[in-house]
Amino acid sequence: MGFRTLGSTAKWVAGLALGLCAAGVSATEGGLGRPVSGTTVQANGGIVPPEPAWIVNFSQIYLDGSIGGSRLVPLVGQTSIGIDAKISFTMATAMKVWDTGPGAWNFASSITVPYVWTEVNANLTAGARQGASKDTASNLFDLYFSPIIAGYHFSKTEHVALSFNIWAPTGKYDPANLANPSLNNWTFVPQAAYTRIFPEGGWQLDAVANFQFYTRNKDTDYQNAPQFALDLMGTKKFGNGVSAGLILGTVQQLGHDSGPTADKLDGFRGYDWAFGPIVSYDTKLSGGSPLSMSLRWVPTISSKNRIDSRKTVMATATLVF
Repeated sequence: MGFRTLGSTAKWVAGLALGLCAAGVSATEGGLGRPVSGTTVQANGGIVPPEPAWIVNFSQIYLDGSIGGSRLVPLVGQTSIGIDAKISFTMATAMKVWDTGPGAWNFASSITVPYVWTEVNANLTAGARQGASKDTASNLFDLYFSPIIAGYHFSKTEHVALSFNIWAPTGKYDPANLANPSLNNWTFVPQAAYTRIFPEGGWQLDAVANFQFYTRNKDTDYQNAPQFALDLMGTKKFGNGVSAGLILGTVQQLGHDSGPTADKLDGFRGYDWAFGPIVSYDTKLSGGSPLSMSLRWVPTISSKNRIDSRKTVMATATLVF
């Protein structure tokens, strides 16, 4: 089967690696959880190519949002009247595409090391810090890894990638702090990414769907309910390596949170929707290594009990060796 070769592997990795590792902060304790709507889908995210390679990806996600009004928000075992949060994620991903030949199935593995800076403004309703409080944190975030990513090629133009991904609570966490570089739980993420190429008109459809299953935060006795996330992206290829398109993303909480704080808030169940544009550019360096870059803006258009951000921006760069 004559699938795309390494020339498009950079774009595939941007899709697959970042689709696996898009992150969040501590609806869900803190109002966000792991996924950020609109940041998981990438061009060619459903394609695991047959060519062995090492790929390095760098990405930056920034959001500035809030849960406003008089809504109570669970935060480090307490409640806050609303919350304002600024979050910046810097992620480095190393991925190995295994030499499994040109058959219908191909495989890869990856690991992501994230760094986070976050600023939280809250109005706590009880405890020693009752009233308006502000806190910042900057450190390594929870480690993320994908032991096996299995790609299946239906045809030259239709592909799917299946993976089971894990967030480990390796970041520093202190329940006395409002801002923490960790969610203090394990999170298990089964995921499917799909790519359909329409070569006649230069159009492409990419989609990523996953579930997130959280363990309990032992320090706050807060149990996040499972979440479902879906991102859809349609793009059009133009000349000189330029592509542009639109992204629609959503996170839907599947049930109610539990624990002493969540029970006071009737489970704090939430959802959000995000929608915005993306532009990308593909080229090759002087040595022939493929390079893919992209920039997107995916503001929240609707939300309940999740951080509403009109300033969600993501930039990526992927290099294949």
